[in-house]
Amino acid sequence: MSGRPRPEQARRPRNDDPYLMAAVRLLRVSRWRAQDLREDLADLYTESCEATTGETYRSLRRTGFLRRLAADIRRPGFALVIAETDRLVGCAFGFPVPSDGRWWSGFDGPLPYDVEQLTASGDVFAISKILVRPHRAGQELACRLQERLLTGRRASLGAALVDPADLPALAGLRAGGWQDIGMVWHPTGPPLLRALILPFAERTLVRPTEPPHPSWPRRTA
Repeated sequence: MSGRPRPEQARRPRNDDPYLMAAVRLLRVSRWRAQDLREDLADLYTESCEATTGETYRSLRRTGFLRRLAADIRRPGFALVIAETDRLVGCAFGFPVPSDGRWWSGFDGPLPYDVEQLTASGDVFAISKILVRPHRAGQELACRLQERLLTGRRASLGAALVDPADLPALAGLRAGGWQDIGMVWHPTGPPLLRALILPFAERTLVRPTEPPHPSWPRRTA
């Protein structure tokens, strides 16, 4: 008897591919449920780290991620969207940027006019993290997660502060349509963070009057 697999066996999808086992479902998660999911989210974060990262360093990053997640969960308006099949395959979470503008404290130069105005109107939502289990369709899922998170919060503008050394995160955001607007000097964590924005759908305001300085400037570190 031949050892070759039967045709129906050859066509069977691999069981270790979470994207083929079931359709990906996107779910909004309450603050209380987010508390219960902390370790699962940390596992997802660890798996999203580069494979070449040492075990000790990944452990330290996991601890730091859990600390930042706990702080974010306590913020007013915290929101979390998860992607799951038979297991967790992705997530995106964040919080509304306070209208007093203190979140942008340390921005290098004048804050772009549109960003300043949308912040004062309470229309900016900060995305802390977008995590997706490594997969060829990961970028598509990341875009779906950020869209669901922002539409759920009725935000006009997404905002993110990213460590310039985190090249995978920067590449993923830029591929998803995010724009660089400058750098922010930060009192804690990495001293210098790159600021990115995502003008979202038709709700982003277009001012009919000329702003005091050019809108949406692009800067380089």
